[in-house]
Parts: sequence; structure tokens; C-alpha cells
Amino acid sequence: MFGIGLPELIVIAIIALLVVGPKKLPDLAKSLGKGLSEFRRAADDVTENIKETLKPDDVKKEVNDHKYSPPGGEERRENPHKDSTFKAQS
Repeated sequence: MFGIGLPELIVIAIIALLVVGPKKLPDLAKSLGKGLSEFRRAADDVTENIKETLKPDDVKKEVNDHKYSPPGGEERRENPHKDSTFKAQS
């Protein structure tokens, strides 16, 4: 994940053991694991909410609805001159 291999993990574990001590190390590891799982769960929730909010089909539909309905609630004709007839004066 971060490019940390087995030798680096062993060095980190030895340093943590020396700094924290053997009595508090399991509690520290447990709380660190809980914190990381809670962070992952929150990140997944945020991702799901964003995906739910910005569904591609809904966005396309919303864009198309705004594109073909002008402000004021009137329907837009594709060709306004199509329905008009030209009357020649005699």
C-alpha cells in the first residue's frame, strides 16, 4: 500500500516496542486498528453518498430537462417556423 515491506515493518515494530513498552503495545495496536476501520467505514459512506447523489443517468436526465425547458414554463419548439404558414397577399 505505502511501499512498506517486511523489513520496514519489523523495524517499526521494534521502535514501537521500545517507545511504548510491552504492556501498552497491544492496547495501542487495538485502538489503532479500530481507528483505521472507523476511518475506512466513514470514507466508504462518503463515497457511497457521492455516488448516490451523482448518478450518471440522473445527471444526464437533469441536463436534458434543463436544456429543453426554457425558463417560464413554456415548451420549446424545435423549429418555431415549421408551424407558421406564409400567406401571400392578393
